[in-house]
Amino acid sequence: MKRLAALLALAACTEEAPERSLTEQLPPAGFPAPEPLPAENALTEARAQLGRRLFFDRRLSRDGSVSCATCHHPQAAFADPAPLSTAVSNRRGTRNAPALVNLAWSRSFFWDGRAPALEEQTGKPIENPDEMDLPLGEAARRVAADPSYARAFTAAYGAAPSEADLRRALASFVRTLVSGDSPYDRFLRGDAQALDPAARRGLALFEAEKSGCFHCHPAGTLTNDGFFNNGSFVEGGDPGRQTVTGLAGDRGKFKVPGLRNVAVTAPYMHDGSLATLEAVIEQYARGGRGDPTTDPSITPLSLTAGEKADLVAFLRALTDQAFVTDRRYHGD
Repeated sequence: MKRLAALLALAACTEEAPERSLTEQLPPAGFPAPEPLPAENALTEARAQLGRRLFFDRRLSRDGSVSCATCHHPQAAFADPAPLSTAVSNRRGTRNAPALVNLAWSRSFFWDGRAPALEEQTGKPIENPDEMDLPLGEAARRVAADPSYARAFTAAYGAAPSEADLRRALASFVRTLVSGDSPYDRFLRGDAQALDPAARRGLALFEAEKSGCFHCHPAGTLTNDGFFNNGSFVEGGDPGRQTVTGLAGDRGKFKVPGLRNVAVTAPYMHDGSLATLEAVIEQYARGGRGDPTTDPSITPLSLTAGEKADLVAFLRALTDQAFVTDRRYHGD
């Protein structure tokens, strides 16, 4: 009997815990309240799970070769390790695919902010000729032809698959991509050992006027969700926000990215032109690339080699390993 009890106890210990739902997590400590949900797209588990399935489905591309996950890898915090992503027919995108982390707190989307809501953003890559190149109407027809999708849409939205509900389901999944359990977060919650000495020095420098990093990357989501010419723009390059507003003052401005998991989202900047965190720090230390449109706050920084290394150590401490390895966010 003792042996049987021991075997049963061992089996209980090795049995996998049930997978948590996508929607059960709460906003991490220290975060502001997320943006209000659209009245027509309340967040439910059925909608998030439907969006998860759509996110990994290659049928949403013209030739069935790519999915949303092709450019947004879960293990890279839903960014792309390539400077420019490969789309249908081996076409190349024009900007680096940004990480899809904590977008429930954002008010605009894409590097140039051309989409004011996630429900609008999620449809654009599907229709973009340089990405998935499929009309949304055709995408809806393709999933409607699958009886299991038809049942899932009915369960989530009470209707057959449609363009609007396809976008809403994808938006629901993206809203569940919440990251807030890095060593930095644990340090802020009182775990003094969560950051090593180099990362603690880097945090102090990050929050000091000497670097000025905190102005664009405040505590919480680590982005002010604004648009900024940070010195990466050069004459003849991507005009960024100006393509949306038409304003000369927006030339070379791009959305300020959140820094959570930044160590796993290389390469960096809107064009993927900087391969490492060290290269990013060096560019800021030089005061950008020298174009006169660079924001006046971007000036050369008097950083020692040790201070640069400390900043990199802090940025690496923003990696939330539980998030980037969470199987809930991976395809089946």
